[in-house]
Amino acid sequence: MTGRPSPSEERLLAYAAGTLSAPEAVVVSACLAMRPDVEGWVHRLQGVGGVVLNDLDPTPLKEDALARALARVDADTGEVVVEPPLNDMPELPEPLRRYPLGRWRHMPGGVSVREVLAPRDGATRVILLKIAPGQATPKHTHGGVELTCVISGAYATENQAYFPGDFEEADQDVLHQPRVISDEPCLCVAALDGQIVLDGWFGRLIQPFVRL
Repeated sequence: MTGRPSPSEERLLAYAAGTLSAPEAVVVSACLAMRPDVEGWVHRLQGVGGVVLNDLDPTPLKEDALARALARVDADTGEVVVEPPLNDMPELPEPLRRYPLGRWRHMPGGVSVREVLAPRDGATRVILLKIAPGQATPKHTHGGVELTCVISGAYATENQAYFPGDFEEADQDVLHQPRVISDEPCLCVAALDGQIVLDGWFGRLIQPFVRL
């Protein structure tokens, strides 16, 4: 992979193995759709997994396995059904077009949030986050893990700039304040585990009113 901000190897391994949580997998799949370099690396991981499976001892099938497989073949009409996109945002990467979306919620400071109605995993859910040019989120840390992929525009934290296709991983140990550095709004998709935790006395004061 290139030196651009990308999902960690641990997350890509979990994605390739099919063990990543559903909300996190949605965000990683959006990144892969925008990053052929990362997608190619995942395909290689999946190939390695296939070789490992091929070396395992075979597991006996049930006696009726062949009959059930042939019944499925007979029931298949051969018709290809193309599912229409489920949402109204054609600018989203293809994996995100599959999910319906909630309404935009507009917050102070030029921040808008829209829920992606994808499968949840406990408190972890998927949102779209749009921030106006020159604006920033409140300085915050996290109640859990936050995975973010930039779809359009760009933002910067204290240590790194993120452009379309870039991926940020943050947790309880990361304190940051993403600020939009592009001339257009920055649109991101994020998997959030729990709520963000605002920093400082003012953050604690307004925390009840800022819920992503």
